[in-house]
Amino acid sequence: MKKLKLQMQLTLDGYVAGPNGEMDWMKFNWDEGLIKYLTDLTEPIDCIVLGRKLAEGFIPHWARVAATPDNPEVEAGKKFTNTHKVVFTKTLDQSQWDNTVVAKGNLTEEINALKKQEGKVIMAYGGASFVSSLIRENLIDEYHLFINPVAIGKGLSIFNNLNTKISLQLVHAQSFECGVVVLCYKPEGR
Repeated sequence: MKKLKLQMQLTLDGYVAGPNGEMDWMKFNWDEGLIKYLTDLTEPIDCIVLGRKLAEGFIPHWARVAATPDNPEVEAGKKFTNTHKVVFTKTLDQSQWDNTVVAKGNLTEEINALKKQEGKVIMAYGGASFVSSLIRENLIDEYHLFINPVAIGKGLSIFNNLNTKISLQLVHAQSFECGVVVLCYKPEGR
């Protein structure tokens, strides 16, 4: 059975975006250690799940990167562009992107069906609303939280819609020279 992993950038005070979706707080001057961590994390991905709002920027961005041979992130662009993607939406009837399908059904049923497919790893990326739904339904098997060394005071959270407490077990924590700390957790009992 495939695992659903979450890779998410957070502020030190727990926000994934500012109050209006601002993401100008993220650190992008990553050191080689963090780049290697991310490369190792994304290598086995064979399916990406996203909410529609993030998909509208994420998919075209990585397609542009993949189409620019001299871009230092061209390999990541190719990986994200060529990997099968499922966009969860209530508003789109069909995908407007290559290698992408839309899912409009029950979130838990759709994710569990993806987990039962042959393959390696499903990676979830935001936005905040989509990821908080995955967390609320206890669908995430592994959290990779990239904590940026900045506090913004208010914003969008992924842990604000819980119906019950979710206990997590620390798998590992790693700090990097650029100031980002990656915390990896799995739900207790998994």
